[in-house]
Amino acid sequence: MQTTVNNNAVLGKKYAEAAVDFSKRLLGIDSPTGFTKMAAAFVKNEFSELGFEASLTVKGGVLIKLGGRDEKNAVLFEAHTDTLGGMVAEIKGNGRLRLTPLGGMRAENGEAENVKVYTRSGKVIEGTFQLCNASVHVNTAYADTSRNFDTTEVVLDENVSTAAEVKELGIEVGDIVAFDPRVRITESGYIKSRFLDDKLSCGILYGFAKYLKDNGIVPERCVYIHVTVYEEVGHGGCASVPKGVTDVISVDMGCIGNGLSCTERDVSICAKDSGGPYNYELVGELIEAAKVGGASYAVDVYPRYGSDVEATLGAGIDARHGLIGAGVYASHGYERSHIDGVYNTIKVIKGFLKV
Repeated sequence: MQTTVNNNAVLGKKYAEAAVDFSKRLLGIDSPTGFTKMAAAFVKNEFSELGFEASLTVKGGVLIKLGGRDEKNAVLFEAHTDTLGGMVAEIKGNGRLRLTPLGGMRAENGEAENVKVYTRSGKVIEGTFQLCNASVHVNTAYADTSRNFDTTEVVLDENVSTAAEVKELGIEVGDIVAFDPRVRITESGYIKSRFLDDKLSCGILYGFAKYLKDNGIVPERCVYIHVTVYEEVGHGGCASVPKGVTDVISVDMGCIGNGLSCTERDVSICAKDSGGPYNYELVGELIEAAKVGGASYAVDVYPRYGSDVEATLGAGIDARHGLIGAGVYASHGYERSHIDGVYNTIKVIKGFLKV
């Protein structure tokens, strides 16, 4: 079997396209953190159909083995399929719902978005997340009202006006509320959607796995993927690390904003975030992989960020750690990336593994 590919043409942008297609399908499956069973089943099935060993962890994540010769010096890539969202915190007397956020969901970013309420009976009820007293023609304090989860509510698309009527629908406190991702891919290659963080990275790892499979490549180092399901609340990557892993790399969104150099078309290599510096030598190897592979890249410091791989090290795993990802604008809002950022991220993974 082929073990080394020096010609970047073999990679082909078709694997970036496969990554985007996978991400689009995954984005169509609601998976707020703590409610990820459907998304995990999709991920497991897609990697299994490629021919790779994939299994569900007790925690609900997906552990995938891409293979490789050296199992004592293995690499683990982490991405997460859990997203921001909401949970019903109160059924109000007027038939509206007060939410509590899941993860870093911001009320102002979710305002006027369509939502789905998932009841424990399996019924799904639609609604809209609105400012309380949302009509500009009525609410004289509309512009001055702070948007938070006490001043906003879910207006159900059902004929209800009391708490009792809402409960008759089967809605209870603790039900999950998913926000519409509104996926759109433009002819110019831009990818717009909520929750590109981090379903786009799940697609990137799928695209890379497909590259290995299609070209019969067996990496020198054994390669694993862990698609986690609690990253947005901080403990997604703290378990399920296979024996022999010495490098753990989180594939998550690259930050874009003031003071940073990354764009949607780049792969971002993080040198430091709010959890501290990433492994200096590993970051250097990722930079070198970007250079050798001809990837457009940026090295940045993220001011407000934490990753799966920091949870992994926090759990006591003795490994080097790194973080890369396609540039994503408007993080934790209506996000935007580009297929070039996807392509450049796959190039770095390919170059790091020398495949």
